Amino acid sequence: MSTEIVSWFRGRLPDEWFTEPAEVIVDREEITVLGTLAEPESDDAESAADGRIKRFREDTRARRIEIAREAERKFGKKVAWGAKCGAVSEMFTTLSVPVMTRLRQSERRVLDTLVDAGVARSRSDALAWCVRLTGEHADAWLAELRDALRRVEEVRAQGPAGETRI
Repeated sequence: MSTEIVSWFRGRLPDEWFTEPAEVIVDREEITVLGTLAEPESDDAESAADGRIKRFREDTRARRIEIAREAERKFGKKVAWGAKCGAVSEMFTTLSVPVMTRLRQSERRVLDTLVDAGVARSRSDALAWCVRLTGEHADAWLAELRDALRRVEEVRAQGPAGETRI
């Protein structure tokens, strides 16, 4: 299903929006569309890139909402948008989805220590912080694992003897 979603967005997005095909990330609840904008000529590259992202956000708002609504009806997932320009990246919309988990006392103590130390406001924030930190330090491994899962999905979709399943 994720390859279908990626293809749909790549076909649906206006060609003039981004300098390269948009990065489309799909999980159980959300589709994230992150596009690369042309870098402006400027002495202050970061400020100019930030301005370009803000302009893109405002200029494309109505069209992005229209595409997102269509995708949400078609795929049953919310759509988040973002843009990057040079070294600047900004997400416009994202979901914050509750996730149920069971933790042992030693694991809860880790979260409580982060809260007590002021690193996080709550156990929920502490857990999110831990997940982000793990993701940052395991990016290569997680990317390889995601690629393997995509390949499994493609093979499953083909079915036995290379025939496409219904």
